[in-house]
Amino acid sequence: MLLKFLSELVGTFILILLGDGVVANVTLNKSGMKGGGTVQITLAWGLAVMVPAFIFGAASGAHFNPALTLALAVEGSVAWAEVPFYIIGQFAGAFLGACCVYLLFKGQFDATEDPNTKRGVFCTSPSIPNKALNMLSEIVATFVLVFAIKGIGQVSGIAGGLSNVFVFGIITSIGMSLGGLTGYAINPARDWGPRIAHALLPIKGKGPSGWDYAVVPMVGPIIGALLAVGLYAVIPW
Repeated sequence: MLLKFLSELVGTFILILLGDGVVANVTLNKSGMKGGGTVQITLAWGLAVMVPAFIFGAASGAHFNPALTLALAVEGSVAWAEVPFYIIGQFAGAFLGACCVYLLFKGQFDATEDPNTKRGVFCTSPSIPNKALNMLSEIVATFVLVFAIKGIGQVSGIAGGLSNVFVFGIITSIGMSLGGLTGYAINPARDWGPRIAHALLPIKGKGPSGWDYAVVPMVGPIIGALLAVGLYAVIPW
């Protein structure tokens, strides 16, 4: 269990370091890649998931996502006794990854005036606030994520870690198609770990951390993941 805890912690740390890092890289003032745009962000988030998946896939299954962990536990693929180790590691890794991004980009944070841009490095927010539709967006996007991950098992002849390349494709596809709605958290730890970091870090000129919206990226992905494993289980493959 210790190996799985450490794998999820370090893996999620890398995920957030690279994922939040690319947002900082292309949105904060005085960054050398400012203006890189949403295509760079979306591709980099896919890679941010793929890189630690290659490293820790054999050790823990490379969940890095409490919604996925809970869904697999409900399905029976993960023992409930292991769930706390996975989830604590995921949230801790996400928090530490966000703190590292702030440390590395502190000068750029200081040079950026817009508090929403600063918060956007850490966590998600909707382009049009509408709790019902925002929740639906996270449910649908996470459903696609988890159902597609389960579906990889239907592909014969996948060698070694090639399945992790498919996961990159899934994340990138979701981001490019649905990311403009809510920022596609599709992962409670990915949103809440950095959101907590934003709330606690001494970020110059920061605004509120958006806790009035935070229920959406927490609850929506869990519902979507549970629906995905439920449907997958009843299909007579």
